[in-house]
Amino acid sequence: MSYLNTLKMKTLLTFFLTIVTVSAFSQSNLQAGENNGVDYKYRVSFPGITVPQFFTKSWDDRTNTQHIEIHVKRNLDSKNIVGLKFATWRLFQPMGILWWDGLLDKVDSGTEFYPGHMRETGIGISYQRMFWKGLFATVEVLPQFKTYLDEDNNKLGNGFKLYNSLHLGYHLAFGKKKRFFVEPQVHSQVWLFDTNTPDEFKALDNEWKNYFLFEPNLYIGVNF
Repeated sequence: MSYLNTLKMKTLLTFFLTIVTVSAFSQSNLQAGENNGVDYKYRVSFPGITVPQFFTKSWDDRTNTQHIEIHVKRNLDSKNIVGLKFATWRLFQPMGILWWDGLLDKVDSGTEFYPGHMRETGIGISYQRMFWKGLFATVEVLPQFKTYLDEDNNKLGNGFKLYNSLHLGYHLAFGKKKRFFVEPQVHSQVWLFDTNTPDEFKALDNEWKNYFLFEPNLYIGVNF
């Protein structure tokens, strides 16, 4: 399964699950903090649409992003939630190629591929604000350490990036005690202080933006 097909699957899966989950839970009048009388203090979640990457032919395929991400959050009250985010992923082309720049075509053709890969890993913080019923907005700040590899997986150098994202979504809890939840959402990212980029990688990065807009996502989680 190519990355192009995986990306299409992610988009279609998110859209489909958003419609299904909103329809299934639209009759519920539960607020985010009213879990049938159960006062949950913590929650753990991960982006479910990263799962298709594990069904590619090989974990080491050229376009497999090897994306792993987990969120651990603390409910301060029914409206305010803070958390920690751990994420690591591998990029094979600039992140700033937007949908209307022909992102899918460039993935399929390989015209904007790096001469190797860039691994980004970090631990950051998040703040989530519940507005009305399950509607929420989240801000995440993720310092990242970068490692650059050539096509033979030889290390080229290290760098640093400050990755920030803004999310708008809907929290849908389910189960007998509303322990489990999904959060269909759309988010936009911007990154700053992108340092020590090798010239071959930097030449490609400079052709594109330092932000990405309107990425669909679906988080799956559990309250405890």
